[in-house]
Amino acid sequence: MQQSEVNPEAGFDLAVIGSGPGGYEAALHGARHGMKVCLVEKGSLGGVCVNWGCIPTKALLRSAEVYELVRNPASFGVNATEVSFDLAQAVKRSRNVALKSSKAVEYMLRKAGVEVRQGEALLTGGAGLEVLGADGSRKAITARNIIVATGSQPRVILGLKPDGKRIITSREALIMKEVPASMIVVGGGAIGVEMAWFYAKAGSKVTIVEMMSRILPAEEAEISEALKRSFEKAGITVLCGARLDNVQRNEAGVGAEIIIEGQEPQRVEAECVLVAVGVTGAIENLGLEEAGVVTERGFISTDALCRTSVPGIYAIGDVRGGMLLAHKASAEAAIAIEAIAGGSPEPLSEPLIPRCVYAQPSVASVGLTEEVALKLGHKVKVGRSLFAASGKANAFGQLEGFVKLVFDAENSRMLGGHLIGHDAVELIGELGLACRFGLSASEIVGTVHAHPTLSETIRDAAFNAVSPA
Repeated sequence: MQQSEVNPEAGFDLAVIGSGPGGYEAALHGARHGMKVCLVEKGSLGGVCVNWGCIPTKALLRSAEVYELVRNPASFGVNATEVSFDLAQAVKRSRNVALKSSKAVEYMLRKAGVEVRQGEALLTGGAGLEVLGADGSRKAITARNIIVATGSQPRVILGLKPDGKRIITSREALIMKEVPASMIVVGGGAIGVEMAWFYAKAGSKVTIVEMMSRILPAEEAEISEALKRSFEKAGITVLCGARLDNVQRNEAGVGAEIIIEGQEPQRVEAECVLVAVGVTGAIENLGLEEAGVVTERGFISTDALCRTSVPGIYAIGDVRGGMLLAHKASAEAAIAIEAIAGGSPEPLSEPLIPRCVYAQPSVASVGLTEEVALKLGHKVKVGRSLFAASGKANAFGQLEGFVKLVFDAENSRMLGGHLIGHDAVELIGELGLACRFGLSASEIVGTVHAHPTLSETIRDAAFNAVSPA
C-alpha cells in the first residue's frame, strides 16, 4: 500500500539529487560550508561512475593488461605456462572494486554529516521535492537550494535497441560471464575504444564501426591515427566513415551490413553488438518541466555558475551537457556550492578539462588541438617527442606513442598538450597545470624532471619546441 507523508522535512540548506562524482562532491562541499545537506539517490552510492562506469571499467582494463603482460613474459626473464583469461573472475574483481568505492562514498558522506535518502527525487516546485521510495512511500523535503546531478543515460539509435543479450550497452559488457567469440562495437569514442580493447585482449574478434572519419574524433588527428594503427596491430578491425544497416538478431548472434560510402556493403556476423554511441542527460521523471526548469536537446540549460532557469535550482555534471566527464562534474560541484555560499567562483573553462581514454596505449589531452588553435587565429609552434626515446619506456618494454605540445608561436605559452602511450593518462596533470597558467616551453624545459620517468618525454617535447628549426 502506498504511504504518504504530508508534513515535509524542513530545514535543509541543500538537497542534492544524485550521488555520482558531481553529486557526492557537491554534498561534501556543502557540508564543509556548514550547510545542512540531504542527498537523494535511487541506486548505489557513487552513481554510474563508481558502480557502472569509470571504476569497474578501469578494473577490467587492468585485468586485460595483466593478462597481456603474462602472455609475453619471456623477454623479461619470466617463464609462465598455461596462461588463460577468466572473465568471470575479472568481472568479480571489478565488481568488488566498485563496491569498495561505493562504500568509500558512503563513509565520506556519513562522516561529513550528509543525510542520505534512498529513492527517486521529484521536483515539486519552489524549494520542494519528494522522495519516492521503492516501497511506494512518498516523503516531502524542502531545501533552500537544490542541485540536480543525475548524470546521463546511453543514447539509443534506430535499429540498435539494446536487448541485454545480443545488442548490449557498456553496462552489460561489464558483467558478461563469457568472452564472446566476436563483437561489433558501434562507436569509436572513449567507451567504445576501451571496451573494444578489453574484449580484444580477452580473446574476442572485435570490429569497431565509427560514423566519423576517425576514432576519438575530438582528439588530435595524429593521435587518433596512432591509436588506430596500434589497434589494427592488435587484431582489432577499425572501420571509420561507416555505419551498421539491416541489423538482424539470430540464434548465433547478430548479422548486419556495414555501409561505407563508395564501397559495396559488407555482410558481417558477430556474437554480439556493443552500442557505444554516446549518452544524453538523465532528465526524465524529475519534474523539471513542472518546476519550470528549462531543458534543451536532452540536457538542463544553465549559466556559467550552473544556475538553471529557476532560482535556487542548479545542475552539474553530465545532466548539464558539455564534456561528459566525471572530473568535470566534480569541478562544477565546487562552482555551484561557491555560488550558493555567496562567493564568486571562476567559471569552468572546457578546454582546460583533461580528456583521458584508458586503453593501452592510453590517450590523454588538455587544451587546444593544433587544428583548433589555428582556427582560433593562433600562430602555433609544435614540440614532439617519442616515448621510444625514453629510458623508462624502454625499461618497461612499452615504446609506443608520443607527446605533442602546442604553443603560441608569438609568446611561447602553452595552448594544448596531447599524449598517447602506455599509462599516458598519468602524465596529464603536468600539462593541465601548464595550460592553465600559460607556461612557456622554456619554463617547462627549465623544470627539473626526475630520471628515469616518462615525464621526461614532456620536457623533451618542450625542448623540441624551443630548439631552432
